[in-house]
Amino acid sequence: MSLAIIVLAAGQSNRMHSATPKVLHTIGNKPMLAHVLDSAFAISPHVYAVIGHQGDTIRSAFADYAVHWVQQTEQLGTGHAVAQVLPLLPDHHKTLMVLYGDVPLVRTETLHCLAAGAKNDQLAVLTAIVECPDGYGRIMRNKDGAICGIVEHADATPAQLAEKEINTGLLAASTASLRKWTQALTNHNQQKEYYLTDIIAQAHAQNTAIVGIQTQDAYEAMGVNHRGQLVAIERQWQHNMAHQFMERGLKLADAHRFDLRGNLTFGRDVFIDINVVIKGDVHLGDGVYIAPNCLLIGDTCPTQIADKSTIHANSIIEDSVVGEECTIGPFARLRPGTELAREVRIGNFVETKKSSIQTGSKINHLSYVGDAQVGQGVNIGAGTITCNYDGINKNPTIIEEKVFVGSNCSLVAPLKIGKHSTIGAGCTITKDVPADALGLGRAAQHNIAGWHKKKNRPPK
Repeated sequence: MSLAIIVLAAGQSNRMHSATPKVLHTIGNKPMLAHVLDSAFAISPHVYAVIGHQGDTIRSAFADYAVHWVQQTEQLGTGHAVAQVLPLLPDHHKTLMVLYGDVPLVRTETLHCLAAGAKNDQLAVLTAIVECPDGYGRIMRNKDGAICGIVEHADATPAQLAEKEINTGLLAASTASLRKWTQALTNHNQQKEYYLTDIIAQAHAQNTAIVGIQTQDAYEAMGVNHRGQLVAIERQWQHNMAHQFMERGLKLADAHRFDLRGNLTFGRDVFIDINVVIKGDVHLGDGVYIAPNCLLIGDTCPTQIADKSTIHANSIIEDSVVGEECTIGPFARLRPGTELAREVRIGNFVETKKSSIQTGSKINHLSYVGDAQVGQGVNIGAGTITCNYDGINKNPTIIEEKVFVGSNCSLVAPLKIGKHSTIGAGCTITKDVPADALGLGRAAQHNIAGWHKKKNRPPK
């Protein structure tokens, strides 16, 4: 069976109240249409997408997808949209499936069942039983239980509106039959549109077998027309992903407070606490512990956290590599380009950027280290900063192994501090410090006697 798939994505959807095309609104930080296209390509390489409103914007967002784009100049209904594709289909595509760009959660397994239902020139229709069917077309069955038609919500009678079996809009049939049925569509309805669903009545009148493929989970039929539905589908997708991960061994403190906005891979015995957001590509090694309210980002390159490392609460790690048995946070921020070796400690209110920090080094409190190379066994005291920006250029700081930097120091780059040296507390260091030396850069202290009395002397 040669299968082609049409994805309808031409609608404007004024109810979203957004300048962004509806199908580009995201679920799990991925456009809705991308979810649908990925499912479509999983079962067929022949995918056609009908676009209309802001079509160029949609097309450019999917430049890497091998989609056949079809422009629907006038949005005259779903039947009219399908009719725009039919003249373009090669004869060898014997079966045609229709999906919707704003119904993003349908599973590949369900689409396989839908395609199988269209064999022997049957019409396969995906249906679902939902408790609140408002807005959906209702499946009509005859006294024998066979599907005989679909009535759109706006055109349904009160008795028809009481039905809970809905039309998802997804269907599959022979291409020849769809050509015939779409040519016979009329727009005699309240919306003055050519409904694709009207082909059901045609098929029934022509004694074509209509197969109802019912979804195992009603959420597969959920579509998006407004922001509330977008949020509901987002939470359903997050719930699905959380349970998939838990089945593979991930321990979550609360599956309802898990937020994936990208791709997560993980090893064994990984724990993620509540309100952790994972964005982009993130990998967690064996035994990693992520405390509450952390943000893990892998946008420009994957963020990797190696075995047995702990990320304490309220920390942000972005485009960084964390080695084995490291301790980060709480309230730490690793900015892009941070690379930590084994057993590094980054403490509370410490920020790093574009820096490599070698085994066993510690930056425990209230410090900033940027554009730096930090050797093994270094201790950087509280309140220390690398002054890496001179207003024009970013300059490097090199701190060799076993250096001890006292608290409240300013290291003015470019700068090299030799191994086994010490920087006294409260110093501003502007020149290289050789190995095994003590670096001092303080103004001489002067004590002014009687200052308290002079300060509090009443004015004349």
